[in-house]
Amino acid sequence: MWIDDCVKGTQMIMDGDFVEPLNLGSNELVSINQLVGMVEEIGGVKLKRSYNLKAPKGVNGRNSDNTPIQKIYNWEPAPKLRDDLERTYHRIYDQMTKGKVLRVEAGVHS
Repeated sequence: MWIDDCVKGTQMIMDGDFVEPLNLGSNELVSINQLVGMVEEIGGVKLKRSYNLKAPKGVNGRNSDNTPIQKIYNWEPAPKLRDDLERTYHRIYDQMTKGKVLRVEAGVHS
């Protein structure tokens, strides 16, 4: 979820009168393999994947059920993971190729 959506949703929930827990996240179901595939496409690379089949198994994917937040606030984060990844990738890539160091401290980017 893009940070703008996260901030907007959090502010809306905080300012609202609804007191029960609500999910705030992307409803896009994506597996780690799909996520890696998106990054490969964006970066124009193909990564070698290796799997530890003896490792503990987790969930197959993650997503948010946004039905309650849609009903209560008539809103949900925009489902655009690939667009958000592409925007983030290019920002970091541009800074790296310009010789700038990406430094993140307490939400401050330089």
